[in-house]
Amino acid sequence: MPRTFLEDLAIGQKFASGRLQVDGESIKRFAAEFDPQPFHLDEQAAQKTVFRGLAASGWHTAALSMRMLVESDFWSDDGMIGVDIEELHWPHPVRPGDELHIEIEILAIQPSKSKPGQGRVKIRVTTFNQADKVVQMYVANILVLAHRKTP
Repeated sequence: MPRTFLEDLAIGQKFASGRLQVDGESIKRFAAEFDPQPFHLDEQAAQKTVFRGLAASGWHTAALSMRMLVESDFWSDDGMIGVDIEELHWPHPVRPGDELHIEIEILAIQPSKSKPGQGRVKIRVTTFNQADKVVQMYVANILVLAHRKTP
């Protein structure tokens, strides 16, 4: 059942997620399948890289952030879909033992002129670790349904 509609949102509004723990085995599993670089796969090899230790793939961080977004109070199961990503940054690595959470901020709302009953919402999704250090930030546009068709 949809939880959030276009009319429920306001620029500047923020939502938060629950927390998700990251472990070394999940970092290695994800990397083995999708991003097989040494600093994601092997602690000893990772020590010799810029990361100086095992680090999650940025794509793993993105996937974990997406899960938290979908499980947050912001997301509607049948009323939202991603349209594009304008920015994506990984300023700090995710490490084994990190506990992640996200904050979603509404940046812009644009009701559709050609398709009443929906609009585009620009959001910033920031992923933090347990020390509130930003490990990922992205700006995306999503399609959001309205409660009612707008004129």
